[in-house]
Amino acid sequence: MIPAQQCADFALPELLRQQPLSEGKVQFAWAASVGSAIARATSVSLRSDGTLSVRAIDEHWRLETIRCEPTIRKRLRQLLGTTVVKVIDVTR
Repeated sequence: MIPAQQCADFALPELLRQQPLSEGKVQFAWAASVGSAIARATSVSLRSDGTLSVRAIDEHWRLETIRCEPTIRKRLRQLLGTTVVKVIDVTR
């Protein structure tokens, strides 16, 4: 028997990648990649050049997001594919 979490971890990236790129898809992938705390403290938008603009509510969350960037980037690649997000730009 496979635990439900493992099924979701496998199925979600496949299902999400099949959907057309949209603002909602990017925001969903962001929230799934960073977790609820960072998701509440940030807002994101994807520019046409592949830059993910992240706006943090304060300096603490900006620095926390930057600190977690390698993990966030890996998770976003799993959910959106390897070519969608090229740069992550975190501002306040």
